[in-house]
Amino acid sequence: MAANLEKRVDALERELKSLKSAVRKNKSKGPWWERMAGAFKDDPLFDEMVEAGQEYRKSLARRSNGRNS
Repeated sequence: MAANLEKRVDALERELKSLKSAVRKNKSKGPWWERMAGAFKDDPLFDEMVEAGQEYRKSLARRSNGRNS
């Protein structure tokens, strides 16, 4: 029983070490949103998606304003 527990703890410690290393590497690259900035520059499909989102939010606002009047 103790040997099994020790193996499990060892495996967890190795995994934790691996995860910490990955986090350190990722942090050195900077914030994720800075790495993504400009990724969709001049992409007409992305522009279309943004417009669709804006229209959807406007429709929600119109619907909400109609109920409150």
